[in-house]
Amino acid sequence: MFGTWGKLAGVWWLSAVVVISVASASAGEAEFHFDRDTLAFANQTVFEYHEGHASLRKKSAVKRDAYNRHCFVLCRTAMQFKKFARFDPHGAPLDDASLATRVRAVTHRAAWTEPLPEDQRIVFPGYKDLREMSKERRELLQRTIGHGWPSYFRISNARMMFQPGAGYQKKTHARLNAALARGQVFIGFLTTYPRLSINHSVLIYKQKSFSPNPGVERYLVYDPNHTESPRELVWSPSTRSFSYQKDWDFIGGFVRVYQVYSKWLQ
Repeated sequence: MFGTWGKLAGVWWLSAVVVISVASASAGEAEFHFDRDTLAFANQTVFEYHEGHASLRKKSAVKRDAYNRHCFVLCRTAMQFKKFARFDPHGAPLDDASLATRVRAVTHRAAWTEPLPEDQRIVFPGYKDLREMSKERRELLQRTIGHGWPSYFRISNARMMFQPGAGYQKKTHARLNAALARGQVFIGFLTTYPRLSINHSVLIYKQKSFSPNPGVERYLVYDPNHTESPRELVWSPSTRSFSYQKDWDFIGGFVRVYQVYSKWLQ
């Protein structure tokens, strides 16, 4: 009798280990990685910024600098590829027409819907990840993933006028943590309205494990204006507010964050 129960306990233990291992592997596969899951080309700002003051940018002779107003599009595209696409580095790259068709098949899916199972995902042969493909086929992706101007007319943009308070930001912070806990990414609209020091979209994908200030939470961010490395968003519980990293295009400090692409019309 003891031997039978011992064998059953052993089988149960091994089964539990397998389940935990598979779950861990799945979670690892679903994790967002900056060097793999972001686009290699940058969005260019319409304005130039000098100590937080915006002015119209002079026309550039460099063709790639004309790719602007696409921060929302690039964040949405990164989310969609993470949910609906997979890459086959051993296959032959597609011709332009075929590749454009598959890119549209990804970007025309609603970004807020559930991820596709691995065997139903849209396959992109010849590249190991989105980062590599967007580097090699930059112009095709820029032409195909969508226009930037509709982001100015998003219905949800009105929240910056009607829900500006710390209470709403506290709720946004809770939604951010909940999304990351589920293994999802969080796309945020950053604004300092009515000022024009920032009017931008970023993709928040991970909470940093260490913060030098107790209670302060720091997050890693894919900023489409900066393809070289992640940026940092910070939540302060004492002020119930977010702040964003200083850079050439933002003076740094206080921002309001509004979630986008988590549901229809958002």
